[in-house]
Amino acid sequence: MTYHIITLFPAAFDSYLNESILKRAIEDKKIKVKFYNPRDFTKGTSYADRRVDDKPYGGGPGMVIEALPVIKAIAKAKGNKNAKIIWFTPSGKQFDTKYAKEAATKHKNIIFICGRYEGIDARVKKTFKVEEISVGPFVLTGGELPAMLLIDSISRQIPGVLGDMQSLEESRIASPDVYTRPEVVEYKGKKYRVPKVLLSGNHKLINEWRRNKK
Repeated sequence: MTYHIITLFPAAFDSYLNESILKRAIEDKKIKVKFYNPRDFTKGTSYADRRVDDKPYGGGPGMVIEALPVIKAIAKAKGNKNAKIIWFTPSGKQFDTKYAKEAATKHKNIIFICGRYEGIDARVKKTFKVEEISVGPFVLTGGELPAMLLIDSISRQIPGVLGDMQSLEESRIASPDVYTRPEVVEYKGKKYRVPKVLLSGNHKLINEWRRNKK
């Protein structure tokens, strides 16, 4: 799987992609992450000349990211490949685990368009076939966090990324409450114990307990 990210702020991904499971997945070549900054598709040489935002037609606050630099960035990312192009918006289709599983199975290249400011010129959506996706009924300052969320969720569905596919909570009986050693935790005079059923060794009862905790 290769993720192609259209963003003005590629450094925003550094800490998340360079830690833990995703770092290992990249090192093991289970996934690749490539960045395309719309500023690199302008003709300017200085930072001021490479600005890619302007005032919105019709008035209103803030700035809108221009269409052409984003179009060129997407074209570069797509090349001749079949790629799914995702446009983040609170009004889009709700992302969930089912979507993540299908994306991991059906696609080898996914392009994420990360908006900023007041958004991206809508003519980008007329140039490419995009799917509008929401990660929740709220507004964020940019598409970078949603992109990280999808990378994490989709990558978990790729064989070898988690090491053991049984680690997928959604594919087994799992509970939101989990426990580890020691059996008793004492804090401020109170003792907090592991539920007895988890110490029983009776997997039928344990699974029933987990089902009831959902």
